[in-house]
Order: sequence, then C-alpha cells, then structure tokens
Amino acid sequence: MESASKDQLLKRIARLVRQNKELEEQVKKLEREKERLLETTEKYRLLVENNELKGVRVAEEEKSLKFNMVTVLFADIQGFSGLTEGMDPAMVMDELDEIFFEFDRIIRKYHIEKIRTIGDTYMCAGGIPAKNITNPVEVVMAAVELRQFLRDFEAGRRGEERIWNLKIGIHTGPVSATVSGKSKVSYDIKGRAVNTASRIQGVSDRDSILISVMTFELIKEFFRCEYYGKLPVKYMGNIQMYQVQGLLPELASDRNGSVPNKSFRVKFGLIQFTDIQEVILDRLEKELPDFLFYHNVKHTVDVVTEVELIGWAEGCTDEEVLLLKTAALFHDAGHTVSYDDHEYQGTLLVREMLPEYGYSEEQIDRICRIIMSTKLPPRPGDLLEQIICDSDLDYLGRSDFIPVSNTLYEELKAQDKITSLNDWNKLQVKFISGHQYFTATARRLREVNKKLQIERIRSLVTEN
Repeated sequence: MESASKDQLLKRIARLVRQNKELEEQVKKLEREKERLLETTEKYRLLVENNELKGVRVAEEEKSLKFNMVTVLFADIQGFSGLTEGMDPAMVMDELDEIFFEFDRIIRKYHIEKIRTIGDTYMCAGGIPAKNITNPVEVVMAAVELRQFLRDFEAGRRGEERIWNLKIGIHTGPVSATVSGKSKVSYDIKGRAVNTASRIQGVSDRDSILISVMTFELIKEFFRCEYYGKLPVKYMGNIQMYQVQGLLPELASDRNGSVPNKSFRVKFGLIQFTDIQEVILDRLEKELPDFLFYHNVKHTVDVVTEVELIGWAEGCTDEEVLLLKTAALFHDAGHTVSYDDHEYQGTLLVREMLPEYGYSEEQIDRICRIIMSTKLPPRPGDLLEQIICDSDLDYLGRSDFIPVSNTLYEELKAQDKITSLNDWNKLQVKFISGHQYFTATARRLREVNKKLQIERIRSLVTEN
C-alpha cells in the first residue's frame, strides 16, 4: 500500500510539473501576444494621430465658399481631328501648350481664375475669388479674345488651313468653391452653373461662343448676339442659348468686334464703379475715426449721388460722369489717414488703386485734380471741379441743413477745432454769406434755400 501510494504521489508530482511547464509556456505565449498587441496598438495610435493631424491640415488648407454670381467658361480645343498624314503629333502637342499658355495670359488680363485643364478642355471662371458684378462681361470679352487669338495663331502658322477646333460654352450662376493651398491657392468649383456651362460647350459649334440666356441678359449691352436655340437641362427646363458674334460696332475698334474701344471702357467703367464703391465704402466703414460725425459714409454717398445728378443736368459725357463719381467716392477717403490733408491722401489712394481697375493715367490725373479742388476754400478750375465743389457743399441749401451742420460742429469740437456752438454759428453765417454755387443746376436747386438757412443761423447767434 505504501509503495502504491508513493507511486501515485510521484505520478501526481510529475503531472503537476508537466502542467506547470505547460502553464509557463502558455504564459510566455500570452506575453508574446501581449507584446504583439502592444505594437499593433501603438501602430494604430500613431495612425489615428496622423489621420487627425491630416484632418486638421485639410481643414486648415481647404475651405468652402459660396458665390452667388460666377461666370463659368469651358473651352474645348481639339486639334487631332484636323491632322493630316504629314503632320507631327508632337508638334501639335507643342502648339497646344503654346495655346494654353496664351489662354492663361488672356484670362489673367480680365481677372479670371483658371480652374483647370482636362485634356483638351480649358476651364476658368470669373467672379472668384473677388466677387464682382462685371464678371459676365469680362468672361465673354476674354472668350472673344481667345477665339481671335486662335484664328490669328493658325493663320500665321498655316495660312488658310485649320486644324484646331475651338468650342466655347459660358453660363452665369451660383457655385460653391473649395479653396486649397497656402503658398499657391487653387479653386475647385462645383454646382449647377458648372454643369450647365459644360453642357452648353458640348453643343457649341466650331469657332463658336455659346452663352446661356442668364449670361446674355448681363452682357447684351456690349455684344452682338444671335439666338441659337434651347438646351434641356435637368431641374432647370429648357435654357435659351445665344451665339456671341463680337462687340457691338460702336464699342469695337476693329471689324472683327474683338478689340474694345474707349466707349466700351467707359461703359464698362460705369458698371465696374459699383464694385469699386463697395470696396471703398467698406474701407470707410471700418477705418474712419469715430469722431467723424460729418465726413462719414453717408456724406460720401451723398456726394456721389449729387455729382451724378448735377453732371447729367450740366450735359456731361458718360466719361465725365464716371470721373466725377470716382472722384466723389475718393474725395474723403483720405480721412482714414489724416484729417487736415485728407484730399491729398485721397489722391494717393486713387493712384494706388485705380490702375488695377483699368483707369488710364490721364483719367487718374484728372480725378486727382477734381479731388484737390474740394479743399477749402473751393477754387474750381473747370466744370467738373465746379460740380464736385457744389456737390460737396450741397447741404448748405438743403432743408436738413441744421442737423447736418450740427454733425460737423460735433466733429470739429471733438478735435478742439471749435470752442462753442455759438462760435460755430457765427462762423457758419460768415461762411455761407460768402459762399456761392458755381453751376447753374446747383444755383437753381439750392441758392434760394441757402439764403433761408443764413437767416435761420443768424437767429441762433447770441452776441457776447
């Protein structure tokens, strides 16, 4: 029995030893699995962090913007259908590169944003990134120039022979734009307007510029167009389309209607003025000192309105009215820099900004002279200077003279340029009594009421 018990004990010990070894092996296996899981976990942790950082970078580098009025252009430039047996395909590709290079130059000239090229298709859009109301005209003008360039390019290379097939489609409407990049910003636009422009380009004929009725309504005062037909578009019904022939004869300096003349630039400038006005008024709103109770945005708008009214009444030309409105817009903009020499500061702003909007050096010089003529006491040298001087002091003969003049008093008082309201009223009587309107229109509209204002101010003066 003793021997049997001893054998059982030995067997049990051997089994326990064996189980212990198995457990040790299992522990080692689990430890190896744990290490593997820890490595895997670390990899996933790093991957998640990288993805999160990437997501942050994408959020930082890409943002989506909405634009209510963008004019999208698709130009399809196919050359291979015109290849003959003796032509070198590599030469044709080189020509395509030359054409795209020139297209880039032309659209930059009209402040149009290149979106991308897709094979033989060139895509660009006006109205981004800077929103403006002139982009339909600018894009169609660019399209006319693109077409004329390609005509001249082929005529210079191969005479009457043609291998390039240019088809252009244009549509105006809202888009969403994804902005990406930092050192070099790029835009990707999407929306129904993009799809519609592409559809229009798809049905356009060779050497043709086809536009939607939406674009036509915005450019018809500048271009000769012919009705082309209707295009069924999903969710929009049938869209009427027009074929652009070129500039209107009275706005072109060449027979092809592709080179704008001075009349075009003036007509375009009158529309473009709205964009310039938005920029300047926004700047005044943000940068004018708080103590300018009189020389504020309202005063600038009043003067812009008045120069146009008097200008037309005095028989000014379209260009003269444009120069007057531009001068009126900038005449007090110098207050953002300095009070006492704000007229001069305004001329500096004119010389800085207006070349970007296509104003000639001669026009800019004239605008600066008009602005400087408003410096007190006014000494206008010609009709346009007389008009702005009358417009600048239009309030002297208006029914709201008293409340307006009080804002000027508050402005001067805030700068310690006047001591009391009574002194101000004395100064007003002296100034108004010696003032005269220069134009027949202002005298007819304001002179009688101005005399009444003198009596009203005199009644407020108290003698010490």
